[in-house]
Amino acid sequence: MFDRLARYLPVLDWGRHYDRNAFANDMVAAVIVTIMLVPQSLAYALLAGLPAEAGIYASIAPIVLYAIFGTSRALAVGPVAVVSLMTASAVGQVAQTGTAGYAAAALTLAFLSGAFLLVLGIMRMGWVANFLSHPVIAGFITASGILIATSQLKHILGISASGHNLIEMVGSLLEHLNQVNLPTLVIGVAATAFLFWVRKGLKPLLIEAGLGPRMADIIAKAGPVAAVAVTTLVTWALGLKDAGVKIVGEVPQGLPPLTMPDFAPDLVAQLALPAVLISIIGFVESISVAQTLAAKKRQRIDPDQELIGLGAANIGAAFTGGYPVTGGFARSVVNFDAGAETPAAGAFTAMGLLLASLFLTPLLYFLPKATLAATIIVAVLSLVDLSILRKTWGYSRADFLAVAATILVTLGAGVEAGVASGVLLSIGLHLYKSARPHVAEVGLVPGTQHFRNVQRHRVETRPHLLTLRVDESLFFVNARFLEDMVLERVTEGCPITDVVLMMSAVNEVDYSALETLEELNRRLRDMGVRLHLSEVKGPVMDRLERSHLIRDLSGQVFLSQYDAWRELSDTPKHRAAE
Repeated sequence: MFDRLARYLPVLDWGRHYDRNAFANDMVAAVIVTIMLVPQSLAYALLAGLPAEAGIYASIAPIVLYAIFGTSRALAVGPVAVVSLMTASAVGQVAQTGTAGYAAAALTLAFLSGAFLLVLGIMRMGWVANFLSHPVIAGFITASGILIATSQLKHILGISASGHNLIEMVGSLLEHLNQVNLPTLVIGVAATAFLFWVRKGLKPLLIEAGLGPRMADIIAKAGPVAAVAVTTLVTWALGLKDAGVKIVGEVPQGLPPLTMPDFAPDLVAQLALPAVLISIIGFVESISVAQTLAAKKRQRIDPDQELIGLGAANIGAAFTGGYPVTGGFARSVVNFDAGAETPAAGAFTAMGLLLASLFLTPLLYFLPKATLAATIIVAVLSLVDLSILRKTWGYSRADFLAVAATILVTLGAGVEAGVASGVLLSIGLHLYKSARPHVAEVGLVPGTQHFRNVQRHRVETRPHLLTLRVDESLFFVNARFLEDMVLERVTEGCPITDVVLMMSAVNEVDYSALETLEELNRRLRDMGVRLHLSEVKGPVMDRLERSHLIRDLSGQVFLSQYDAWRELSDTPKHRAAE
C-alpha cells in the first residue's frame, strides 16, 4: 500500500531516507539557486507582461508542489524565458498588458496548462514528448532566444517598441532609435557586459585568488544580484528616475495572494490551444533536463509522474498569483552543480523566495528595467544554438529543413506559429520517414549464412530469386510502398520466379498492411511468381496465421533466410527435373 502511494507521491520515497547530510547539501543548493532566482524571476515576469512580483509568486507554491509530486531530484521549477514569451504572446491576444484582465488571463492560462498536464499524467501519456523531435525543439528554442533578446533591446535603449515577430520588432526599434535615453543605455550596456563577464570570467578569477571552488561558485552566481544592487543604488542616488530611466516601481510586500483564474467560456476557448502548446513545450524542456541530470547519478525519471508534478505546479501558480511554469535548464543545472540531493532543495528555495517577498521587495523600487533586460539577454543567448543547422545539414537534409523551417516561422510569424509548425513538422517528418520504410535487397555473404545489402557488400544472388529485407513494421502508411517496390522489380520479361520477404525487423503488421500483403500475393501469383516469408517473429506469425494470408500464400514460410536460400536458390528448371 505504501509503495503504491509513494509512486504517486515521490516525497514519501526520498523522504524516508532524508538525513543530515542531504539537508546540508540541499540548503547550500537552495541558497545558490535563491540568489540566482530573485532577479531572474522578476525579469521573466516582465517578459511575460506581468508585474515583477508575479515572477516571485510563480516560484514559491509551484516549487513546493513539484517537490511533493515530481520525480527529479535536481529539477528547479519556475518561470523560464521561452514559456514567459509564449505567455505574453497568448495573453496579449485576449487582454491589454497592465490590466487586471491580463493578470487574470495569465492565471487562467496557468490553470489550463496545469490541468492538461495533469490529465496527461493520469492517463500515463508521457510519450507525448516524442511528438517533438530534438532538432525541431532546438530550432524553436534558438529562434525564441533571438526573439526574447531582441524584445529586451527596447529596455536597454530606453525606448518604446513593439512587435510579435523579428521583423516587426527590428522595424519598431529602428523607428524609435531617435528616442534613446542615454542614462538607460549606459546602465543597460554596463549591466549586460558585467553579467557576461561574471558568467565566464569571475569564477576562474576567484579560484586563482585563492577561494575554494564552492565559495567561488556561490559568489559568481550572485553576479546578477550585485548588478541589481549596484544599478538600483546608482539610480536612487543620482535621481535617474527623473532623467527618464524606467524603474520597476513599487513591488507589493507580503505573502503570495490567493487568486482565482477566470473561467469565462470565451476566455477558456481562446487560451485552450496556447495552453496545450505551452504544456508540450514546457514538458519537453523539463523532461529533457530532468533525464540528463538524473542519468549522471543513475537515477530514474518517470515521465508520467513528471506530468503530474508539473501539472500540480502550474495549478498552484494559478491560485497564488503566478503564471505558467516549467523546469528551467539553467537553474536546474545550477541546482545540480550546487549539490542538491533531493527535491527538498526546491522547497528550501521556495522558503528563501518567500522571505525575499516579505522583506526585500521595498528595496527593488528603484531597480532599472534595463538591468532586468540585461539579465534576460544574458540568460537566453546561452539558449541560441545556430550550430544545429550545420549539424543537421551534414547528417540529414530532412531534419535540416524541419529545423530551418521552425526557426524561420518562429522569427517571421511569432512564437505560437513557430511551436505549432514545430509540432506539425515533427509529426510530418515522422510520417514521411515511416511512409518510406528502408527495404534492402539482400544476398548471401560467401562462406557464411548471413545476408547483407547487395549495394553495400559483395554477395551471392540468383537471377530468379528476389530477397527483400523489410527493416520496419508494416502498417497503413508504408505497406503500399513495399507493394510498389516489389511490383516494380517483377516486371514483364524478368527472370524472377520467387520473392522472399525477410521480416526479421518487422514487429507488427496491422490490418491495412495485411490486406496489402494479401493483394500482393494474388498479383504475384497471377504473374507466375511465388511469394515467401522468412524469419517472421512469433507475435507477428500468431496474427498472420489467423488470416487468409498464410493459408493462401503461394510460397512458404521459412524459419530462417538461409533455409529459404537453400530451398529456392536452384533454378526452376533444375527443380522441375528433380
